[in-house]
Amino acid sequence: MRFSNPPAGLPTQATLRLQQHAEFTESLAGLVTRDLGAAAGSPAIASHANQAALAGDLEDGRLLLLDESSDRISITGTWNGELIEGSCGKQFQGSWKDTSRSAADNAPDVPFTLTKLP
Repeated sequence: MRFSNPPAGLPTQATLRLQQHAEFTESLAGLVTRDLGAAAGSPAIASHANQAALAGDLEDGRLLLLDESSDRISITGTWNGELIEGSCGKQFQGSWKDTSRSAADNAPDVPFTLTKLP
């Protein structure tokens, strides 16, 4: 997964692991892993962890809607993506939004491209 122009402290790459939710079979659950490196704990990204929980839905096989939680309590980010036509179900494009308490009031949507690994 690649971000275009992520906010200071967040890397341009992350790995998402998603599977069918254990309780809600129509939904997805998983983890996002990213290397925060030296930025970990900085005020700009204080509410984000190297690994965060994901939960959400893949609607009609085309729309990916996920909530991210670094503390497994509050939502620290949202993911909204759409399947790229002609990608054979392997790529989504969309935007990630920092909704954590350390996010700026006017935090921008951060474009991402998610590519399914073999």
